[in-house]
Amino acid sequence: MFAREPFTALERRAILGLASLYCLRMLGLFMVLPLFAIYAQEMAGANVASIGLALGAYGLTQAALQVPLGWLSDQIGRKPVIFGGLCLLIVGSLVAAIAETLTALAIGRLLQGSGAIASATMALAADYTRVDQRTKASAIIGASIGASFALALVLGPLLAAWGGLPRVFEATAAMGAMGLMVVLFGLPATPEITDAGRAHLADRSRLSEALWGRGLGILYVSIFCLHLLLMAAFTAIPAVMTDQVGLLAEDHAWMYLVALCGALPAVAMLVRQRGKTEDPRLLLAFMVVLTVLGLIAALWASSLLAIGLALVIFFSGFTAMETVLPALVSVFAPVSLRGTAMGIFSSAQFLGVFVGGALGGNAMQWGGAVALATVLMALSAGWLIGLWRYGRAPSVAV
Repeated sequence: MFAREPFTALERRAILGLASLYCLRMLGLFMVLPLFAIYAQEMAGANVASIGLALGAYGLTQAALQVPLGWLSDQIGRKPVIFGGLCLLIVGSLVAAIAETLTALAIGRLLQGSGAIASATMALAADYTRVDQRTKASAIIGASIGASFALALVLGPLLAAWGGLPRVFEATAAMGAMGLMVVLFGLPATPEITDAGRAHLADRSRLSEALWGRGLGILYVSIFCLHLLLMAAFTAIPAVMTDQVGLLAEDHAWMYLVALCGALPAVAMLVRQRGKTEDPRLLLAFMVVLTVLGLIAALWASSLLAIGLALVIFFSGFTAMETVLPALVSVFAPVSLRGTAMGIFSSAQFLGVFVGGALGGNAMQWGGAVALATVLMALSAGWLIGLWRYGRAPSVAV
């Protein structure tokens, strides 16, 4: 699956710069996850359902704007779109930092999400790299997202303990500014856009193939469901840790850190196993089961040991799948449709963020942990059936 030939110096600099950019941007967005449901309770207009909507709000604008901004990057260039998206992230973060009501906080989250640059960034990675190096580049960028998620779960509670939710959003704005520096000074000169790089929506006659052909559709469904589970989890787990386990909010970071460290061996084993098998269905299904079982076990945890073990299981499945899925998209998609496929993949991911926040909050308000677990188990059953039916890798790459 991965080319043995090393990156050129230009490719190495470009991919490291883009991975850093992804990490900075996603770190800021992920940091609010483990603490949003706790700190937002103190704001005017807050209840479990509205908190879930505000938590997932940025995913709505992300999902809506990924493909249009990818198309715009074909017209005016990748870097201007990425630069503008980071500016919107900074503005949205500052609006959220000064918000005094949940409505104002949700507006800030929507503005954060309007800087939807994932598809433009992945297309820029395609422009910088040779065709046989793109799978490896996608895997490195995917791994940077997994690393930012792990780091965010520790940094977020630490920053919140120092200055509450506003301090986290201020840090997100600062990371957006650092991302601007990467775009201006860290990336090589923009190469001439290749045919593969233009393929966001350029090949309209093959759009249906990019949407569902060659097993791609189930990968989009998978990233949607994975981030739905993530956002649903963080509408409930912080409260479980505080109310059922008795862990102070400022100590959540250490629980996440211990759980993530405990999950790393399993994540490494699962990702390595992916390179040894041509049919990914069984491995992906196992990751799904780990993620769902860990989440459901966490909902009923009543001790530090129980919540710790549940989070280790959850993070093992989630982090491994978060790393593997982008690489699989780059393998499944025909070369001429890779840009389009990554744009659709990003849209599905962020749509899952929005739906997960809304679904998790409403399920918890309607029927508590039992309702949330029931909904997630039903979703996962359909997900597993779809994986087994449609998840076989294409036999020939084109």
